[in-house]
Amino acid sequence: MHLPRRILPALVAMSGIALLAGCSSAAPAASSSPSPSSSASASAAAPAASLSCPPSGSASAAVKVTASQSGAPKVSFPTPTSVTATQRSTVQSGSGAEAKQGDSVTLAYSMYDAKSGKEIDSRGWSAGSRQVFPVDGTQVLPGFAEAVVCAKEGDLVATVIPAAKAFGSAGSEQIGVAGGDSIVFVAKIYGHSPTKATGVAKALPAGFPKVTLAANGAPTVKIPATDPPKGLKIAASKVGDGATVKSGDSVTVQYQGVLWRTGQIFDQSWGKGPTTFATTQVVKGFGDALVGQKVGSQVVAIIPPEDGYGTTGSQDGTIKGTDTMVFVIDILADARS
Repeated sequence: MHLPRRILPALVAMSGIALLAGCSSAAPAASSSPSPSSSASASAAAPAASLSCPPSGSASAAVKVTASQSGAPKVSFPTPTSVTATQRSTVQSGSGAEAKQGDSVTLAYSMYDAKSGKEIDSRGWSAGSRQVFPVDGTQVLPGFAEAVVCAKEGDLVATVIPAAKAFGSAGSEQIGVAGGDSIVFVAKIYGHSPTKATGVAKALPAGFPKVTLAANGAPTVKIPATDPPKGLKIAASKVGDGATVKSGDSVTVQYQGVLWRTGQIFDQSWGKGPTTFATTQVVKGFGDALVGQKVGSQVVAIIPPEDGYGTTGSQDGTIKGTDTMVFVIDILADARS
């Protein structure tokens, strides 16, 4: 499929960029969806390089952060600031579990151009807008992954990231980061994000595929030996108790897509890690399957062509214009900016 992975999607919505290390297949894309990228890109499918816990240094220690109980902190630092290796200082220490490579955490962040001092973006500081962040240098730019790895739940950290591990020698004209500029990234780690739906199991209606789950939550879908139903069908196989997803929200999910025609998986996040995107950035049937559901739920959606890729099918030909898709979607988090 063709939607780029949406890490920190509120940042994407604001500026058209993300802390992405690359783009990979994900849930079915709306045709107008932009493709965030960076000059420091690497394939999201590439083996993950081992992340090291960055040491404190004079540059990160010079970042002054005044925490707020209700909003973004006040941040100041000398300009211009530049580093050749990632530096991270702990402004406030937490006592929770340490973030390890491969985890997903919830956080808030503010990001600055270290040369000019300009704020690039600030998200997640209110309780309803926490960001889900994969601690993985193949899904986010390596410097941002280093900003979080080894940090504990409750930590407030100030990190200075070299250009080579951020936006590279090309920078980002769209957000005003010049080539070679270092980045200051201040983040508060609130906790670990679940990697599978945690809601109460519920039987699917008659006519739906059979879904069985592995211990880690990965689904196996068995398609009935019948023609697909007419029209869009949506049912919860687990019911969560979190926030209700609204249209336009940025939602973090695990998902698997199967073709009714073949019973074969054509795309999934399992084995890659949760992915985040707005409900309006995907085909209608996928978005409709999310809206109105609660975080923690697992939803099974049977999506006919008219609510998926239409009569033309997908660009790569994997999904034909007559194909019905089945998605199993675990709703993990809902971030509102």
